Amino acid sequence: MQLRFFSSARHLYRNILKPRTPIRATAKPPCDIFINHRGTDTKKTIAGLLDDHFFRMGLRPFLDSKNMKPGDRLFEKIDPAIRGCKIGVAIFSPNYCDSYFCLHELALLIESKKRVIPIFCDVKPSQLQVVDYGTSSAEQLERFSWALEEAKYTVGLTFDTLTGDWSHFLNTATDAVIKNLVELEAENSSKK
Repeated sequence: MQLRFFSSARHLYRNILKPRTPIRATAKPPCDIFINHRGTDTKKTIAGLLDDHFFRMGLRPFLDSKNMKPGDRLFEKIDPAIRGCKIGVAIFSPNYCDSYFCLHELALLIESKKRVIPIFCDVKPSQLQVVDYGTSSAEQLERFSWALEEAKYTVGLTFDTLTGDWSHFLNTATDAVIKNLVELEAENSSKK
């Protein structure tokens, strides 16, 4: 069953989602999926597994630890990846809102009008709130709060890392991403 799923997903990608124009070898191809996450909570678990799962399916995920190297400037790599992605996956976790970078990435995804699939990992949407630690301006705090509220009121997935079925979750999350990518492709085709 799993093998058939991967085969179908590759077929779907090659025939529907794959960019129609060739990409020059000198230009780095844009990513399909931007994975927004709190590294200390999810990089070695959900974020890393999703990145690997998407990559093995022939999709192009962006995960900072896999797509960046020492010396890269954060905003010079991350902001263009967000603007160039087709879809965002926001993995909310207990320490997510403590990170300026997580909130900035989420706000940029929402401001760029990207579809965002929220994943609530070991946290309920009602537990997520922006806290003022005195390091962000009032404008930034308002921007982050607005983006967080937008994401909290978007249908997403929930996962409990202690009791959840990891295999089922990976397949469910992948299905959600592929369905959204197919919808986006259909919308873009109908606009042409």
